[in-house]
Amino acid sequence: MSSETEELYSLLIPLAEDRLIVPRACVAEVVRFSSPEQEAGAHDWMLGSVTWNGRPLPVIAFEGALGKGVPAITGRTRIVVFYASTGQLKTGYFGVLTQGFPQLVRVNKDVLQLHTTEGWPQDAPVLCRVKMINEFPLIPNLEKLEAMLARESLQA
Repeated sequence: MSSETEELYSLLIPLAEDRLIVPRACVAEVVRFSSPEQEAGAHDWMLGSVTWNGRPLPVIAFEGALGKGVPAITGRTRIVVFYASTGQLKTGYFGVLTQGFPQLVRVNKDVLQLHTTEGWPQDAPVLCRVKMINEFPLIPNLEKLEAMLARESLQA
């Protein structure tokens, strides 16, 4: 039995009024914001697509997927590029709007504990909210988010 504590490198991704926490391995890159080309008839949270590495990248506002308003674009706005893992997105990637640079953190079972599984719409792409020392980030359901994107995006 190892005496070392198992740790996972994760990213705290700042949203307008919240934070997401995801494993570092889920994120390909963080890029500066460029205005997405909008798709007619898409939900407000589906911002459209930008060109990233020569391919279309569907971009969403996570707040909008929670039923909240889409945040204003500021000088700190970035796009976090996630790897698509379910095979539902032909692009292989998708972007999430963020309000600043993600923060790299190491988490383990001693600093991370379940806080709540409620407080957002039932169909929202959220698994739970956790308590991490003095933070209460959301853990997104990336599979559900990809499924939502696949239904919305013509580029998916």
